[in-house]
Amino acid sequence: FRSHGHASHVKMVRISVLNDALNSICNAEKRGKRQVLVRPASKVTVKFLQVMMKHGYIGEFEIVDDHRSGKIVVNLTGRLNKCGVISPRYDVGISDIETWTNNLLPSRQFGFVVMTTSQGIMDHEEAKRKKT
Repeated sequence: FRSHGHASHVKMVRISVLNDALNSICNAEKRGKRQVLVRPASKVTVKFLQVMMKHGYIGEFEIVDDHRSGKIVVNLTGRLNKCGVISPRYDVGISDIETWTNNLLPSRQFGFVVMTTSQGIMDHEEAKRKKT
């Protein structure tokens, strides 16, 4: 096999926008950064960040409209230990929420499982309260 000197341009494909966003936030947090730039911005990412902000894991965030896919500048507080995406997205009934949280979270006292429901994106406690 001989290559003919043509540089093949392989473009990376984004598998999950949310996964990329959470990874960059987590990595910046580990390195002790105060801010991180997340791109591209998506509705799901914004809603997820709102839940994280409500619980005080991140500070304020600002959506930058660049007439493309958008960017989000997130202020970090240093309170985040770990965050990630569970893929594929599993169907979880109300009765199963407890088992999922026990498997995923380090202890009962802290941590949240953020889930998408028919009533929007919320943490596991709110989902249990609203019974969705």
